[in-house]
Amino acid sequence: QVQLVESGGGLVQPGGSPRLSCLASGSIFRLNAMGWYRQAPGKERELVATITSNGGTNYADFVKGRFTISRDNAKKTVYLQMNNLKPEDTAVYYCNAEVGTTLWGPIHDYWGQGTQVTVSS
Repeated sequence: QVQLVESGGGLVQPGGSPRLSCLASGSIFRLNAMGWYRQAPGKERELVATITSNGGTNYADFVKGRFTISRDNAKKTVYLQMNNLKPEDTAVYYCNAEVGTTLWGPIHDYWGQGTQVTVSS
């Protein structure tokens, strides 16, 4: 079917600037909006940023000015450039994509397995 594989997480010092990547593969006919969500321990999953197939972006208020989402449609990859990380950004970051697997079929949501980002000195 469809797989989303994230990479780029790990242990980062406060103020660090890692970049997350998410590669979509499988039976993809249409790749619509893609996005990043995160879930911290004991909290619900929350939206970080989304990007449409045309490049329109949307950000959560808590990352505006620090994070930048982008995508490469040819590579079926979405990126999240994170700058000036804070300890409260510690979470598992999940990639999301709206995918159509046939020309006229429905669009379904797919999720990656998540990548841990830990911000600590």
